[in-house]
Amino acid sequence: MDKILRLSFVCFLFALTAHAQEEENGSKVQDSLQTDLKREGIAVQDSIIIKKKEINVLAPSKAAFYSAVLPGLGQIYNKRYWKVPIVYAAIGTGIYAYTFNNNLYNRYRTAYKSRLAGFTTDEFYDLNNSGIDPGNPDLSDQALQDAQERYQKDRDLSLLITIGLYALNIVDANVDAHLKQFNVSDDLSMDMRIMPYLTQDPITTNVNYGLGLKVKF
Repeated sequence: MDKILRLSFVCFLFALTAHAQEEENGSKVQDSLQTDLKREGIAVQDSIIIKKKEINVLAPSKAAFYSAVLPGLGQIYNKRYWKVPIVYAAIGTGIYAYTFNNNLYNRYRTAYKSRLAGFTTDEFYDLNNSGIDPGNPDLSDQALQDAQERYQKDRDLSLLITIGLYALNIVDANVDAHLKQFNVSDDLSMDMRIMPYLTQDPITTNVNYGLGLKVKF
């Protein structure tokens, strides 16, 4: 039993000596590293190395303003160039849909108003008698009214979608500028040490010995 205790005590002393030597070497390396980093303009606080990163608090508002003035300009400001074609394709599609439905709405509305005024000269009245029913209008008054209401509804929906895409372009630029200023580091480390220990029960005077595992993230 005494031999085991002596052996454990020797292991313990050896571990303490090795640990002290390791800390001394680590301190020398850290001091040297701190000196080099200070020359490069990097702030060092104790054992934590912090690289100063300038944060522009106005960047998100600038990006949103640029996208509000010209869609896609905020994405260019954030250097997200690949988003610019997406922005223009989305907003351009909405504008095209609005223009297409608005033109048809105006055509049917003009013809319907002409019919109500008693004229038979609109484009849907079969002017040359070559339509569906020669001599009679290709589209009735009710058909013109239904088509007018349909394309009006589609036009208004296209306008809402276009406005929504425009607003989304502004929000995207603002959020992207916020996220770019987060300092996310991929440098993850773990320190694991195994150390022997000796303890004595104050009541029974029995000696306990073993190994301890210390993990530090």
